[in-house]
Formats: sequence, structure tokens, C-alpha cells
Amino acid sequence: MHNDIPSLPMNNGNQIPQLGLGVFQVDNAEDTKNAVKWALKAGYRHIDTASYYGNEQWVGEAIRESGVKREDVFVTSKLWNNVRGYDETKAAFQTTLDKLGFDYLDMYLIHWPAPGYAESWRAMEDLYQAGKIKNIGVSNFQKSQLETLMKTAKVKPVVDQIETHPYFQQNDLHAYLETQGILHESWSPLGGGRNNALTDPVINELAAAHDVSAAQIILRWHVQREEIVIPKSTHEARIAQNRDIFAFGLDEDEMHQISDLDAGKRVGPDPDDAAWLKQSQSYSTGK
Repeated sequence: MHNDIPSLPMNNGNQIPQLGLGVFQVDNAEDTKNAVKWALKAGYRHIDTASYYGNEQWVGEAIRESGVKREDVFVTSKLWNNVRGYDETKAAFQTTLDKLGFDYLDMYLIHWPAPGYAESWRAMEDLYQAGKIKNIGVSNFQKSQLETLMKTAKVKPVVDQIETHPYFQQNDLHAYLETQGILHESWSPLGGGRNNALTDPVINELAAAHDVSAAQIILRWHVQREEIVIPKSTHEARIAQNRDIFAFGLDEDEMHQISDLDAGKRVGPDPDDAAWLKQSQSYSTGK
């Protein structure tokens, strides 16, 4: 089994690397730039940021300083909840592009289904048609919100980036996305600090059996579910280790052992929490 990072086909014919680096809560220039450069050095070609994270500028700088060609790196950013409307979305996208220092973006997502997302999607469709965004998608959308969006959308989202980990597996939404030809992208794939699957005995028994880390077992489980996965780290050794998940595999029984850990436990907000979505529209983005 080779150790190359595969790419998955999207519903518009484009490809997305299945493994990427996430930079959520990396809130200073040194840590952001080091993480991105270490990831690119280790062979990653997919970086996931957002306007809300406040680190787009440093992501762009790190890519330019890495020596890796811009066209060889798949970069995602996201539209925060305080921006809704056609003109407002176009302006926010241009701000993201300016901070990154790019003339196009590989993928742009609506970060959460806060009210008004249909009009923002219309702006993203036009930016997509103009070639300023190569792929457009959503994040944290439930089935009902995707169905609402598709009533007026002309372009189907290529991905839905959602919280997914062994303790919150999103099986129903996973199956729905598959029927729609929308790729499932996982954030907080290891469970996050409040719901850390890395210490689970089952995960650790599998890690010992394969002579790999608990994180590698979990990431391999995601990959075999045909998800895109974007683990975050600011440690060079862990970034390299997280990338090294394509030279081994889990058998059907091992996959079932992890499936049995599902407890329906979120670490992040609930996309169906209307009060939180409304409140989040008052949160400012970045720096």
C-alpha cells in the first residue's frame, strides 16, 4: 500500500486532496506559518482556514515562503456568519483574497447556516462562474438546510464540512451527502479537547496492534469512510505523523470497533440551534 495522499473527485469534476491541515485557533503568525510550512514540507497540499480564524494573511505568507507553487496547494477559506447578502459576500470574499495575497481561491465555504445564506450563496455562485473561486461548498449544514439551499441554488455544493469524530459520527448525514454527491469533510476529526477520542481504550488497542499512534488510527478510519480530513496541529512531528496514514489499513472488524464508539456527543455548536446562530452573527471575524 503506497503512502501518497489521494485526491477525491468532486461533483464538478475537480479534485480535492483527502488530507489537509486545519488552522483553527492558531492565532499568531509564528505558529500559523510554521504549521503551514511543516505541513507542506511533509507533503500536504491542502490548507483549511477561515476569515473567523484571523490567520488568512499568515497562511498566504507561509505558502509563498514555502517554495511550493501556489497552483499546487488547495486552499480553503470560509464566509463568517456576520456577513450575509450578495454585495456583502462579494466584499468579504475579496477581503479574504487580499489577506491571503491570492488572485483566486480553491474553495470557499459558508461557515455556518446562519440566516440569509441563500443570498450569500448566489454571490458565491457568480464568483465561481467568474473563476475567482474554483469550488464552492458549505460547512455545518444539516440535511434540512442543504435542502433549503438547493431550492434556489444553481450550483450544488461540492462539500459539507461538518464536525465528525468517533464519538460523533454523523452517519445519517454522511449517508445523505453520499446520495447527493456532496463530499463529507470532517472538522475536529480527533474529537477536540472536550471529547478526546485519543485516550479511548479501543482506539489505543488498535494503535498498538498496528504500531501507529491513536491519531493515525482515527484519521485512517475517517479516510476509509471516504471523508476529507483536516486535523490541526502546531507540532512538526505530529503534523508529519498525521500525514503518514496511507501505508496501512483497517479491516472491516476494526472499522466496526470504531463505529461502535459513536455516542452522539458534539464538541461544537449545534447547527440547528437557532439562538446560537443568531448570536454568532454578532461575532466579529479575525484580526
